[in-house]
Amino acid sequence: MTGQQGANPDNESSTGIGDRIRRYRKERSLSLNQLADQTGVSKSYLSALENEASTGSASRRPSADTLYAIAKVLGVTMSDLLGRRLLIEEPTETSESLRKFAAEDDLPESDIAMLRAIQFRGEPPRTEAGRGSIAVNYAGSSP
Repeated sequence: MTGQQGANPDNESSTGIGDRIRRYRKERSLSLNQLADQTGVSKSYLSALENEASTGSASRRPSADTLYAIAKVLGVTMSDLLGRRLLIEEPTETSESLRKFAAEDDLPESDIAMLRAIQFRGEPPRTEAGRGSIAVNYAGSSP
């Protein structure tokens, strides 16, 4: 699912999710009934989402499943509906300490990529403290 023309979350003139849902729905010439039918989300809930800004309440927080269903029908991303990027760029460089750790434990590339993406307080982990202090098998019990 890719964003359509005008679906750039960095340049949103609308202020809320409801405003963006309404704008994308109208751009696609969909009625509220049609959007409700195609998403499986009730018309009353969609209406409440779209009208939050005008009523001044911001209490509705749609679930990820609801946002995904709406985004899919509208042909945009969830990021487009939220007005911000959800996914960050994955790091492509593997640190020397991670390379050493991976070599010692003979980790597959998929595990290295997963570990490379871990962030602690916005930065990659920097120490080996506590490594090997507790051995846990895949069943979750200690040896």
